[in-house]
Amino acid sequence: MTLSEPEHPFAEFIKILGKGKKGSRPLTQDEAYRAMKMILADQVLPIQLGAFLMLMRIKEETCEELAGFVLAARESFQFQPKVQVDLDWSSYAGKRRHLPWFLLSTFLLAENGIKVFMHGAGGHTQGRIYTEKVLQFLGLSPAGSLAEAEQQLLAANFSYLSLRHICPQLYDMINLRPLMGLRSPVHTLVRLLNPFNADHSIQGIFHPSYRQVHQKAALLLGERNMAVLKGEGGETERNPDVECLVQSVSQGELMDDPWPALFARRHMKDEELNPQQLASLWQGILEDEFAEATVIGTTAVALKLLGKADNQQDAHALAQEYWSARNRRRLLG
Repeated sequence: MTLSEPEHPFAEFIKILGKGKKGSRPLTQDEAYRAMKMILADQVLPIQLGAFLMLMRIKEETCEELAGFVLAARESFQFQPKVQVDLDWSSYAGKRRHLPWFLLSTFLLAENGIKVFMHGAGGHTQGRIYTEKVLQFLGLSPAGSLAEAEQQLLAANFSYLSLRHICPQLYDMINLRPLMGLRSPVHTLVRLLNPFNADHSIQGIFHPSYRQVHQKAALLLGERNMAVLKGEGGETERNPDVECLVQSVSQGELMDDPWPALFARRHMKDEELNPQQLASLWQGILEDEFAEATVIGTTAVALKLLGKADNQQDAHALAQEYWSARNRRRLLG
C-alpha cells in the first residue's frame, strides 16, 4: 500500500481558478493576498507559478484579487520611507509609436516643487523603448535602491527606480513575458505598488476595461487620491489627439473625468523614436505641436489630481505656465 503524496499548499489557489467553467471562481482578496505571499516567499514551484499566472491571465484579475496581490507585495518591501512623496508615477509599458513625452511632464512637476517617484521595468516586450534607457540617454541616472531614490528626491524632486530594486521576484515574473508570450497579473499589480506611500498616484493602462479595476482596487487599498487613464501606448501619458477619460479616487470617492481631445485631426506617428528630441523640445530647439500638447496635457491631469487646480481649464493654464517658465538649460547634459 502506497500513501499518496500530500497536496502542496499552493494547489488550493490553482484549483479555485482552474476547476472549469462551472467550478472555478475568482480569488477573494484574502486568498489573493495569501497566494502572492507564498509566491514572494519562494514557496511555490515554477510549474505552479506558470499555471497560476496563466489561469489569472485567461480570466483577468478582479479588483479584489489585485488589491490582495498589492498588499502582499507592499509587505515584502521591508522599507520605511523617510521622504514624503507627492506623486507616485508608474512606467511599465514602454513606448512604440511615440516618444515618452510624459517624462517632460514629470520634470515640470519636479521643477515646481512636486516630489515625483517613478518606478518601472524595461525590456520585457520587443520593439518598445523604456523609460530607464531614455533617462540614461538624457544623462539622468536611475536610482539603484530605495535609499538612493530618497536622496534623489531630496536633491531634485524626481527619482526613477527599477522594479528590480523594489521587488526582485516581481521583476523576474514580469520578465517571463517573452517565455509565456502573454502579459500576466504582475503587469497590472506593479502599477499600484506605491513604495513610498505617496499621497497621490497616477497610472496608465492600455486596455480601457482595466481603468475601473485599478480605480476600485485603489479604493480597497485605502488610496485617497489616485488616477488611471488609457495612456498612449499604455504609459501614463495623455494623448492629445483623442478624448481621455480619467477615472480616479478623490478623497476616497470614485470619480470619472473626461478630458477633451486637443486637436481635430490625429497626428502621424513618429518615423523614428530618437530620445534626443525630448531634450530638443525641452530646450526650445524643436517645435512639435503634438509633443508639446502631450507634455502640457499630461501635466494638467497630474496637477488636477494633486489639487493644484480645481478644474480642467485651470489645470491646463497652470501646466502651460510651468512649460513657459521651464529651465531650458536643464537637459543640456
